[in-house]
Amino acid sequence: MTLKAKPVLRDKFWIVENNGERVGTLSVSDDHYMYTCDTGTRLYSTRTQLNTALGGKILWSDSETTEESIENNAYDFPTSTTPYNIIYDVKNKIPLFTKSAKSKSLYCAGYYIIRFDKGWVKSFCPKLITLDRYEYKGPFKTSIEMKAELSNAAKSAT
Repeated sequence: MTLKAKPVLRDKFWIVENNGERVGTLSVSDDHYMYTCDTGTRLYSTRTQLNTALGGKILWSDSETTEESIENNAYDFPTSTTPYNIIYDVKNKIPLFTKSAKSKSLYCAGYYIIRFDKGWVKSFCPKLITLDRYEYKGPFKTSIEMKAELSNAAKSAT
């Protein structure tokens, strides 16, 4: 079994996944590692002790690699995580995905700008329900495209 530790807070807190499924969390303090999963919380003195106790190798990723980024897309639009249940909303022209195989929450692949009461904001892979409730523009394949559209939307709003 190979577990993957994805950083949430650099060198402090990780989400632990097994084949893309979240199985626990891991945090580190000055004197111990704390692993929490559905069976409880355990403390370990060293990283080696933690690896041994979990019965496998933990892949520690400091950041997303280029190879992972290529895998994380739906219909050529980037996604925030490995996409599951990829579908394409033809009516709205939006690539959709879930974050796990069993999830029912749909997310929209790509970059968007969304108009809330206070104005336009940037968004990466928002929930579909958010786009259903608010005016939006997108999807965009890059953050540069999104920022350009955000600039145009802000200018036309004034």
